[in-house]
Amino acid sequence: MEYTIHQLAQLSGVTVRTLRYYDQIGLLCPARNSSNSYRVYEPSEVDLLQQILFYRELGIALKDIQQILYAPDYDKEKALSSHLKALLQKKQKIELLIQNVTKTISTWKGETDMSDHEKFQGFQKQRIEQNEAAYGKELRERYGDPAIDASNQKFQGMDKSQWETAEALRTQYEALLKEALQQGDPAGETAQKACDLHRRWLCMFWKDGTYTKKAHQGIAQMYLSDERFKNYYEQLSPGCAQFFCDAINLYCAE
Repeated sequence: MEYTIHQLAQLSGVTVRTLRYYDQIGLLCPARNSSNSYRVYEPSEVDLLQQILFYRELGIALKDIQQILYAPDYDKEKALSSHLKALLQKKQKIELLIQNVTKTISTWKGETDMSDHEKFQGFQKQRIEQNEAAYGKELRERYGDPAIDASNQKFQGMDKSQWETAEALRTQYEALLKEALQQGDPAGETAQKACDLHRRWLCMFWKDGTYTKKAHQGIAQMYLSDERFKNYYEQLSPGCAQFFCDAINLYCAE
């Protein structure tokens, strides 16, 4: 079946203006123009628009969608499976938040009790998903799926008190790290205290008994070699990533 731009807009819920913009940037061009210069879309363009909307729903930028859809190795079936997996994860997250809000209302009404752990379940799951999207691939390649899965499970099981402890440790070691950097001695007492707090912070998330000095040094190296981690510490203070890596290597050499 063929559609004019107005018909396709009505069918898909996308505005005519948006379809014209997609044509302008080469993301979704009509199959042809009719004799009266109307844009005409055929089944392949309809399918392509569906794919675009799937990716937009997942929050992917148009320029990235264009690269994905027009890549030589683009596989429509594989892409749909990926969409389904992402949507199911999103559905699970929304359902968990709905359950959280529903139980919170019931608790306020005095109809049920809600533990501190339950109050933060939905948000913890969201944080895990954000970390997976940002760093999951590199961390899993470096430490393996079992270690990362165990870490995620431990994080999701944290109660309010444990989370506040972890945040306090992070704030403390970052403050000491900035102070130590000004002193300029990675082997100094302040720097080494920051490293010890960092170890305690890591152990809040790592499976019990899995901390090793070698693993700690591996994290430090990643802070230096991975631009995303490096930028985080450089925002604390210029030169912080290298200084912290040096300090942790000294801490773990003892």
